[in-house]
Amino acid sequence: MKIESIVTIKKELKHLPQEELLELCLRLGKFKKENKALLTYLLFESHDEDGYITSVKSTLDDLFEGINSDSYFYMKKTIRKILRQIRIYSRYSLKKTTEVELLLYFCERLNELKPSIHRNTTLSNLYERQMASIKKKISVLHEDLQYDYNLQLKQLER
Repeated sequence: MKIESIVTIKKELKHLPQEELLELCLRLGKFKKENKALLTYLLFESHDEDGYITSVKSTLDDLFEGINSDSYFYMKKTIRKILRQIRIYSRYSLKKTTEVELLLYFCERLNELKPSIHRNTTLSNLYERQMASIKKKISVLHEDLQYDYNLQLKQLER
């Protein structure tokens, strides 16, 4: 089966009646969990970005509470899983500020973990990569936002 380009799919969708579009969206939502999550974001949460960020942060809090801190091996696995979730949530939003806020929150929570992630080379490197990534993402934002986020970043670097 040849997969068509987005342009071709868009042209075809323009010719479909509204009822067929609705059926396609519902079928797409049933097919995969990520599709359903994206539809949920677009329909219910895209109009309130601050509420979306708050709900994602509470989800991240739950994931951080579930970290098995018995060994660094288990901590690494769970922290990487949390980071994958953040990337998925950021992709739904498509707003750079949302991604920056979630990554800042992630790094803040990493600093609070016991035992400290800075005693483990892999976790420390992961943290440093995220900090560098945040700096890069902040640099393309509006100047006022850059100032606010850079203040938060400096607090994390202490």
